[in-house]
Amino acid sequence: MASWDLPRIRSYARYWATHVKLSRLILVLLFILITVPLIAHYYLSNIGADDDDDVHRSRSKLEHDEDFSNVKPSNLKFHVDELKKIKSSVNTELRDMEKQRQRLKAEIVEYTSHVERLKHEYETMNKDLEKMKVTLEQVKLEMMEASVRSMPEIQAPRRILPSTADNVDIPPPLSPHWCRMFSCFDYSRCALSSEFPVYFYNPEDYDVGMNNLEPFLLSSVKSALNANVHITFNANIACVYIVLVGDASAKLSKGALQTKLHGLPYWRQDGRNHILVNLARKFSNQDIFDGVNTGRALLAQSSFTDIQLRNRFDMVLPPALGAASGDVWQELLPILPVRRKYMLSFVGEYRNLPKIKLNLNLPKSKSTILGKEFNDESIVAVLKRMESSSHDLFYFKYVCENERIFGVSGEWALCGPDTARHDVLKQSTFSLIVMPTNQSIISTTLTQIRLYEALKLGAVPVILGDNLQFPFSELIDWYQAAIIVPKSRITELHFLTRTYTDRDIFKMRRHGRIIYELYLGTTKSIITTLLAVLRTRVGIPATPVQEESSPSIFNKTFVPIKQDSFQLDAESDEMLGPIEPPYASPKFKGNYSELFNLFNLPGDPFWLYPNTPFGPPMSSDAKFLGSGVGFRPIGKGEGGSGKEFNEALGGNVPREQFTIVMLTYEREPVLINALQRLKGLPYLNKVLVVWNSPMQPSVELRWPEIGVPVHVVKTTKNSLNNRFLPYDAIETEAILSIDDDAHLRHDEIIFGFRVWREARDRVVGFPGRYHAWDLKHQGWLYNSNYSCELSMVLTGAAFFHKYYAYLYSYSMPQAIRDMVDEYVNCEDIAMNFLVSHITRKPPIKVTSRWTFRCPGCPQALSIDESHFQERHKCINFFSRVYGYMPLLYTQFRVDSVLFKTRISHDKQKCFRFI
Repeated sequence: MASWDLPRIRSYARYWATHVKLSRLILVLLFILITVPLIAHYYLSNIGADDDDDVHRSRSKLEHDEDFSNVKPSNLKFHVDELKKIKSSVNTELRDMEKQRQRLKAEIVEYTSHVERLKHEYETMNKDLEKMKVTLEQVKLEMMEASVRSMPEIQAPRRILPSTADNVDIPPPLSPHWCRMFSCFDYSRCALSSEFPVYFYNPEDYDVGMNNLEPFLLSSVKSALNANVHITFNANIACVYIVLVGDASAKLSKGALQTKLHGLPYWRQDGRNHILVNLARKFSNQDIFDGVNTGRALLAQSSFTDIQLRNRFDMVLPPALGAASGDVWQELLPILPVRRKYMLSFVGEYRNLPKIKLNLNLPKSKSTILGKEFNDESIVAVLKRMESSSHDLFYFKYVCENERIFGVSGEWALCGPDTARHDVLKQSTFSLIVMPTNQSIISTTLTQIRLYEALKLGAVPVILGDNLQFPFSELIDWYQAAIIVPKSRITELHFLTRTYTDRDIFKMRRHGRIIYELYLGTTKSIITTLLAVLRTRVGIPATPVQEESSPSIFNKTFVPIKQDSFQLDAESDEMLGPIEPPYASPKFKGNYSELFNLFNLPGDPFWLYPNTPFGPPMSSDAKFLGSGVGFRPIGKGEGGSGKEFNEALGGNVPREQFTIVMLTYEREPVLINALQRLKGLPYLNKVLVVWNSPMQPSVELRWPEIGVPVHVVKTTKNSLNNRFLPYDAIETEAILSIDDDAHLRHDEIIFGFRVWREARDRVVGFPGRYHAWDLKHQGWLYNSNYSCELSMVLTGAAFFHKYYAYLYSYSMPQAIRDMVDEYVNCEDIAMNFLVSHITRKPPIKVTSRWTFRCPGCPQALSIDESHFQERHKCINFFSRVYGYMPLLYTQFRVDSVLFKTRISHDKQKCFRFI
């Protein structure tokens, strides 16, 4: 019976396996799995496991069927043998059925796993389909924007230069004293795209009569102009012409000077577009153009009267008392402490004061006297009374003890020597500068020297006389660095200075230091600022800033091996953004609308940057009322939770992408793993690998295909400063600086990018550190312990604007970059110092998982104890370079909006784990 049933069972199983659907097959197999054990149990219970039991059960059955009492022993033995054969056959069939059951069970497991794989593939394809739908919507928006854009994308026109025979007839003003830019300047020689070419009359080639020019002044001016990006040696295409006429040991008569000027080869009868520079190097420098017909030429010097100065035409210059060029931080004092020994100081001598006692008693009614009646004798009397009736400490000297330097009539003499005068300023919170009695004098060399020295030595200038013309006042906001009061308020001066808090004084002293470093400290800075003032007057943008070339580590003939497929660690499967092709950030959009924006900020305002992080955003309704090009509002403006959030960038600025800059040095497996983890990362424009090793990559190295270009940059030397070079291959404003051993999830990176878009002027990143005060040694310490405050975000995983890469590489004091190279350390601290100095804001830390470093990476430099000792030294040295501690503390980190918020089941959070 059993031998007949099993073949039929096999045939039925084959039929069901080939003709029945998977679900039915599973049900049949389950039925078999249940029934087969029951049948086996039945057989085994009736047949038994040993011979005695078999004989007993067989006898019972035989007795049931027939009577064996009369059976012969030989026949009985035959029956027993038959039963044993039946048992053996049944056992064999049962073993075959068990094998069949195990095979069917394995097939069920295989089919189940196959079903799970199909489900996973379905979900993946469904998500890819959703991403493609979002991408398709992005493409549709781009096409719509291209079709309705009212202002097409234009490129800068070709450089327009004047012709050789350019002699535009400009109607002359009635008098040269009435010259203004619109009436005396030839704009036809300065096209907007001309790049402002400047020609310099070399005194060695063109004799303008000022023989024996001060040697240092001549060499420093020549050096500054020859190094200037605007200089041209072709006078026929020049926009402006520079003529250096002072200081000189022997001066010509006014008539001879006028004849020499009019004889210059490009004077064109009236001196149009010429700048006559009388740069003061000596205290005796005075106006040399009084009585000289300078035609339409611009005058640039330190001494002017209100009649002579033609407003927004002539320029007031500071004295050139500093070095020829270079950084000047070494000669400056620390900004702190804010309060110094003397509240206010003044040292000078007035030649016309009576020689009688100067302790005059000024009636209270005289405190409101205005105009010329309030003479310098009255000023001295008020200062003496201030000194005697206050608990504040003042330093006033009205008679020079040693040498004295007199200026114009009615001006306080400058007392010498310089060291004594400087010692007083170093101990002064405020420095009083008294304008000459003759109110028609609006600038003198001695007044400008007093202003120069006060800024250099950190004494906040208090200008008594509101008629002073400051140097480069068209670009510099002097009210941020100096207190300017009319002479009639001399009796209120003590009260006024008392109202300035420590924060006010710090702000003014810091801004005065910035003015000195950028515009006054060296001859080169003075000449550069002079040209910048005139360039902005005529509306010409600065020259685009230089970008660092990014040559590939591979030569033109070598093709690196690509790695198409690789195993990735499982990450969150949430959609974080659309799939986009590389999209470069628009550049140079504010060439003509932002000419003046950077001159009152630290940094380098003499270059044109592709983008800056300081522009204010447009209003929220602009994107829906005609100015929506590039914007991607959440839910097309209706908002939404996680699903809508991940389909668009939203925010207050148009869409953009970011570039990853990854520094690496001789650890190829770590680099490749880091690149593999970036596959499929939304909003990624490209990856720039800064190859800091002198060794070439292995030719056997397989570079992963991650969906965006991977550019490996060859460096000239091994330097951590290479991390922040403004490479020309970086085409986005946003840069994610990341170490090759840093492991961040995609959602963490995208969240950091979204946060940076709302704080573009700050460093936004993940690992936080802070600077701590060393109570024992009264200095600064670098601290990486857990703290509820932080002041730095390490650039091993941080976003920053490319603008700061330019400043770090070209404008930050060279001494900082030198220390980074010396220690092979501290570049991240230097970047945090720079950004906090520019913005006066702390960095922003965004949330991240605890495991920041990859566990399998080689040992890092930061584990070495000397690493921290070097960072202590870096922080203290950097603070000396800046004159103060720029870093600021912050006590919060950023999480996504709906993090830990209970929402309904039909909604999604912004990020699943953030």
